[in-house]
Amino acid sequence: MNRRSFLKTLALAGTLAVPGAGAARAETGGRVELATLLDLSRCVGCGECVAACRDANAAKFPEPERPFPKMYPARVRAEDWSARRDEDGRLTPYNWLTIQTAVVERDGRELEVHIPRRCMHCVNPPCANLCPWGAAYKRADGAVRINDAICLGGAKCRDVCPWGIPQRQTGVGLYLDLLPALAGNGVMYKCDRCHQRLDAGQQPACIEACPMQVQSIGPREEMAARARKLAAETGGHLYGLEENGGTNTFYVSPVPFEELDRAVAQGPGRPHLRPVADVMARDEAFTAAVFGAPLAGLAAGLLTAARGLARSGRGAGEGGHD
Repeated sequence: MNRRSFLKTLALAGTLAVPGAGAARAETGGRVELATLLDLSRCVGCGECVAACRDANAAKFPEPERPFPKMYPARVRAEDWSARRDEDGRLTPYNWLTIQTAVVERDGRELEVHIPRRCMHCVNPPCANLCPWGAAYKRADGAVRINDAICLGGAKCRDVCPWGIPQRQTGVGLYLDLLPALAGNGVMYKCDRCHQRLDAGQQPACIEACPMQVQSIGPREEMAARARKLAAETGGHLYGLEENGGTNTFYVSPVPFEELDRAVAQGPGRPHLRPVADVMARDEAFTAAVFGAPLAGLAAGLLTAARGLARSGRGAGEGGHD
């Protein structure tokens, strides 16, 4: 997709966010939902995308306050990555894009496949539908964001994400101004598809920085058609088109994803590559979303107001010391 076409698509897509739980089901008002296509046969694992992501989003990274409040119950532990900001071997609050490498045998020789991993930006994201505070939401252009101004770090988004993508940093966020021992444990962070760059008519940093043109971005239907065509022409394999009911991240790999899944390191911050059923198709998830959305919307409004009061209080406190 050339720059002129991309800018035209952005103009159609708009950039208005739809706040609150249930945003994934909101009407897009004619705006175009964008998706990314990653051709894994092109990726050499150079890490340029990882570095570009960090540079572009550094202003959003957390700066925690210490000492951390003691949490109740005691089993709730702090998650602190502030001393390990350079960690790039997994997803963290300071590393929203990581590269997994799988070494597999094909045609009698070893083949390395590098897989850039970050938020899949699901079409119907459970994180946005099931966040009890309305902090996670889906934009009209398909990007899924977490509002760090009202996120309490309860990690519901990570619990319901099939890939466990969002990561928590303790000692930052609104919970410090509410009931720090009880109300959450920080803020959750993940890829937001460089929304600030999209708003300015630019491509996400990882796409722009890649020297191998691994990724492309465009309207979801167009990207899905390109992904199917690429897979058919190369004998490749698709991931992300149907997973979790459909995502806005499509991978095309020369190796079946079940083989890649067995070969990549997995664990916290290291997502799997297994097939994923539609989380929101489950009765309990759907029911929770339907009945929880109004409460989450109310909670988002209350937390936004609380954020304003907290800022006012801090400003008055600081002013009193002058």
